[in-house]
Amino acid sequence: MKHIFYILLVVLAYGPVRAYAGKTGKTVSYLPVIGMKDQEVRKNGRSVELTMVVDLSGARIRTQHTVSLTPVLVSRDGRREAAFPPVVVDGGTRSKVYLRAQRLKSVELPPCHDGRAEVVIRRRNGTEQTYDYAAALPYERWMLDGRVELREEVHGCVNCASGESEQELMSDVLPGFVPEYRFAAILPEPEPVKARAETRTARLQFRQDSYTILPEFRNNRAELDTVSNSILLVKRNGDVEITGIYITGYASPEGSEAHNLVLSENRAKALAGYIRRHDGIAPELLHVEWRGEDWDGFVEALDDYPQLLGLDRIRELIAKYPGNRDYCELAFRRLEPPAIYRRLLNEVYPPLRRNEYRIEYNVRNFDLEEARRMIGERPDLLSLEEMYKVAGSYEKGSAGYERAMETAARCYPDRPAVLNDRALAALGRGDAAAAIGMLEACGLSEKHPALLNTLGVAYARSGEVRKAEEAFRRAAGQGSDEARHNLEQLRLVIDQL
Repeated sequence: MKHIFYILLVVLAYGPVRAYAGKTGKTVSYLPVIGMKDQEVRKNGRSVELTMVVDLSGARIRTQHTVSLTPVLVSRDGRREAAFPPVVVDGGTRSKVYLRAQRLKSVELPPCHDGRAEVVIRRRNGTEQTYDYAAALPYERWMLDGRVELREEVHGCVNCASGESEQELMSDVLPGFVPEYRFAAILPEPEPVKARAETRTARLQFRQDSYTILPEFRNNRAELDTVSNSILLVKRNGDVEITGIYITGYASPEGSEAHNLVLSENRAKALAGYIRRHDGIAPELLHVEWRGEDWDGFVEALDDYPQLLGLDRIRELIAKYPGNRDYCELAFRRLEPPAIYRRLLNEVYPPLRRNEYRIEYNVRNFDLEEARRMIGERPDLLSLEEMYKVAGSYEKGSAGYERAMETAARCYPDRPAVLNDRALAALGRGDAAAAIGMLEACGLSEKHPALLNTLGVAYARSGEVRKAEEAFRRAAGQGSDEARHNLEQLRLVIDQL
C-alpha cells in the first residue's frame, strides 16, 4: 500500500507520463517510480546548469532492461530544444552485458551505452539508491522561459517489453530578466524675475530724406495708433511693469550707407520722441539704436518676388560685393531695363524703412488660484514653475492636468523639465523612438544627467543596448544615482542576450 501511495505521489508531483509503444508492441515505463528531487536550472555565465537528485529507491528495474533518462530543455514555443547528457540505469543482466562489451572490444555495446551518458548506474533492486545529477549546456537566448522535459527510453532483449515515455519536470525555467529602470524628475528652474518682451514693427512713412513723423501722412496714423495701443495694453495690465522700450531703426538701400545710417538713427529717435510725448513713457525707459541699411531684410524680401525680372543678376551682385554695398546698389540702378530698379524702389525697398520696437516688462508672481485662471487667459505671463504647480493641483492624468502640461510644453518647449516629461510621456505610450528623437534633437542631454538617463532608458526600450549603456555610463559619471542603478539593470539584460 505504501508503495502504491509513493507511485501516486510522484505522478502528481511531476505531471502525467506520456508513454509510447516500443518495437515489441508492449510498453513499459519506470518514470512513475523514479523520483526526481531538488531540480534546479540556473544560468551561470555562458552556461545553463541543471542539478537534481535522481532517486531510484522505489524502482525495480527488470534484469534485461536499460533505462535511459534524458533531461531536455525545450523553448517556450516548443520549436527548439537541447538535451542534457542522459542518466542510464541498467538491470543486473544488462549491466553485465555492458561490462563485458567494455572489456571485449569486439562485442557490440548495448543501446544507450555509446559514451554520451552522464553516468551509467547498475540498479540494485530493493536498496536505497540516489544519484546527484549535474550537467551544463551552452546558453542560448531561446532558453529563457522554457521548460525541462524528462524523456525515457526503455530497451531490453528481443522479447522484452520496451517503450518511450516523457514527462515535464519543470516549467518556466530561466525566467527572462525584466529590468526596472528608474527615472529622475526634473524640477522647473526658478524664475525669480519673470522678464517678458513683445517685439513689433512700426512701418512709418517719411518724406524723402526726412525723419519728421507726420501722423497724417499716408498710413502713419494707423501705425502710430498700433504702437500706442500695444504700449497701452501693457501699461494697463496691473500684473506687469514696463522696464524698457527698445527701438531699432532701419533704412532701405537707396543712397549711401553713411547717409542711411544717420537717417535710420534720426527716424528711430523720432519714434522714441513721439512715444515719450504721446504715451507718457519716461525718458529713462526709452532706448534707441540704429542699423542703417537692412541688407539681410532685403535678401529675405527677394524670396517674395520669384518672378522679378533680373532676380538672378541682383543676387549675383549681392554675393559679389559684400563689402561695398554702395557700389552694389549703384549697380542695381544700372540694370536693364530700368523697370527692374523701379520695382525695387517702389515695391521691395519701402517695407525695409521701418522701426522695430520691443517692450520689455516684468510680471508679478501669481498664487495658485490666479495661476489656474491665467493659464487659460495669458499663459505667457506664467513661469514654468507656476504652470507645474497648476498641473500638480489636479489629479495626474485628469483633463486639467493634461491641459496644464500641454500649455507648459507649448510655452517652454526647450526647458529640461518639459523635455524630460515629454520623453517620459512618450515612453509611457510605448513610443521610444519619439522619446529618442526629441532628446537627441534638443542638444541638452549631454549637459543634463537626468535627460541623459531618460535617453538611456529610451535606447534600452528600443533595443539599442550599447547606446543605452553609454548614456547610462555618462549620466552616472555626472552623478546620477538613477543611471547607476539602470546601468546595473541593463548589464543583466545584456547578459541574457
